[in-house]
Amino acid sequence: MPEVIVDHEKCTGCGTCVEVCPVGVFELQGDPPKSVPVKPEECLLCEACVSQCPEEAITVKE
Repeated sequence: MPEVIVDHEKCTGCGTCVEVCPVGVFELQGDPPKSVPVKPEECLLCEACVSQCPEEAITVKE
Protein backbone atom coordinates (compact mmCIF):
# COMPACT_ATOMS: atom_id res chain seq x y z
CA MET A 1 0.00 0.00 0.00
CA PRO A 2 1.33 3.46 -0.85
CA GLU A 3 2.39 5.70 2.01
CA VAL A 4 1.16 9.28 1.61
CA ILE A 5 2.84 11.75 3.96
CA VAL A 6 1.87 15.39 4.49
CA ASP A 7 4.31 17.64 6.33
CA HIS A 8 1.93 19.76 8.40
CA GLU A 9 4.72 22.21 9.18
CA LYS A 10 4.78 23.11 5.46
CA CYS A 11 1.11 22.57 4.53
CA THR A 12 -0.87 25.82 4.24
CA GLY A 13 -4.24 24.15 3.61
CA CYS A 14 -4.55 25.56 0.09
CA GLY A 15 -6.48 22.50 -1.14
CA THR A 16 -4.46 21.94 -4.30
CA CYS A 17 -3.91 18.27 -3.45
CA VAL A 18 -7.65 17.80 -2.89
CA GLU A 19 -8.34 19.30 -6.33
CA VAL A 20 -5.67 17.40 -8.31
CA CYS A 21 -6.00 13.93 -6.78
CA PRO A 22 -8.01 11.80 -9.23
CA VAL A 23 -9.18 9.36 -6.53
CA GLY A 24 -9.89 11.61 -3.52
CA VAL A 25 -7.05 10.60 -1.22
CA PHE A 26 -7.03 13.98 0.60
CA GLU A 27 -9.40 16.06 2.73
CA LEU A 28 -8.82 19.36 4.48
CA GLN A 29 -9.34 18.96 8.22
CA GLY A 30 -8.81 21.00 11.35
CA ASP A 31 -8.54 24.67 12.20
CA PRO A 32 -6.55 25.98 10.49
CA PRO A 33 -7.24 23.41 7.76
CA LYS A 34 -4.44 21.05 6.79
CA SER A 35 -4.36 18.31 4.19
CA VAL A 36 -4.95 14.81 5.56
CA PRO A 37 -4.62 11.62 3.49
CA VAL A 38 -7.91 9.96 4.44
CA LYS A 39 -7.79 7.21 1.79
CA PRO A 40 -4.08 6.44 1.18
CA GLU A 41 -4.99 2.92 0.04
CA GLU A 42 -6.67 4.49 -3.02
CA CYS A 43 -3.44 6.24 -4.13
CA LEU A 44 -2.50 5.50 -7.75
CA LEU A 45 1.12 6.67 -7.27
CA CYS A 46 0.58 9.30 -9.98
CA GLU A 47 2.23 11.92 -7.73
CA ALA A 48 0.03 14.74 -9.06
CA CYS A 49 -0.23 15.94 -5.46
CA VAL A 50 3.56 15.97 -5.09
CA SER A 51 4.18 17.91 -8.30
CA GLN A 52 1.34 20.41 -7.76
CA CYS A 53 1.80 21.19 -4.05
CA PRO A 54 3.13 24.76 -3.94
CA GLU A 55 4.72 24.16 -0.51
CA GLU A 56 6.36 20.80 -1.39
CA ALA A 57 4.63 19.35 1.65
CA ILE A 58 3.64 15.94 0.23
CA THR A 59 5.69 12.78 -0.17
CA VAL A 60 4.45 9.52 -1.69
CA LYS A 61 6.29 6.25 -1.11
CA GLU A 62 5.50 2.92 -2.72
